[in-house]
Amino acid sequence: MKKLVLGSLNIDRTYRVTDLVKPMETIAANKYESYCGGKGFNQAVALARAGSEVFFAGIIGSDGDMFWDALHSDAIKTDLMRKSESPNGHAVIQVDEEGQNCIIIVSGSNEKVTETYIDEVLSHFSEGDLIVLQNEISCVGYAIEQASRKGLQIAFNPSPLNKTIQTYDMAKVDILLVNEVESKALFGSDDAESIQRVVNKKYPGTSVVLTKGAAGAWFIGANGKTYYSEALPCSAVDTTAAGDTFTGYFLHELSRSDDPSEALRVASIASGISVTRKGASPSIPFGKEVREFMKKTFAGMNKPN
Repeated sequence: MKKLVLGSLNIDRTYRVTDLVKPMETIAANKYESYCGGKGFNQAVALARAGSEVFFAGIIGSDGDMFWDALHSDAIKTDLMRKSESPNGHAVIQVDEEGQNCIIIVSGSNEKVTETYIDEVLSHFSEGDLIVLQNEISCVGYAIEQASRKGLQIAFNPSPLNKTIQTYDMAKVDILLVNEVESKALFGSDDAESIQRVVNKKYPGTSVVLTKGAAGAWFIGANGKTYYSEALPCSAVDTTAAGDTFTGYFLHELSRSDDPSEALRVASIASGISVTRKGASPSIPFGKEVREFMKKTFAGMNKPN
């Protein structure tokens, strides 16, 4: 199985603050940092560090050349990437002293993804391969349609939420990865049993991965089986890459073992490690570190719901 991430490349501009800014308030940042990021980039890095061979497709901007080296440093294949003369996408990220964040995204070159480009990218993949999508680029609905037509397995993280998502044929998605906010918006609930009822009715072939931070994570299978994993107890420093780390590790482990329970457990540990560090992509652990952590300190994390 070849693994393709078709996604965003954002320059993360991170401002560390005492408290997240409120309406009508002006505050001073305690520190400023800049990293390579974007949900597509971060998920590709997590997938690669977990142990997968990863192909990346996306559009960098005129100021985005740093992404070539950043992706190559994790052995991610970039032959399918293209460059636009538009400014690169970027994100304005606030992180408070509790590690919580709020993010504003400027799409930039991520909006230059076209149907023609998607056709070119998908021509290199075939039935049974995996495509990982987020909602930070243009033409996501078209990518879902064409990937399904070719028989690819589709994993979709519908973030950020917007009205365009309502036009996507979610029934063609194999694995939908959502947090509690996204779950409430899409399914009207963040309860696993309620989600299962909605999904079985509207998208009977779709499995859902639900992450709820410290409350843990669920896999709600299209086959009717549900699995649960506790979150790794930890003191959060920065939660920016928690979801993307989880996504990459979950998809790697599921493709390797075909065991949702084990995939949840490994992804929960990797995500838990990531929140103890600053930054998005710099916080994503390598597979060796996750395996060593599991051997030394963790057991009994999984339990059926």
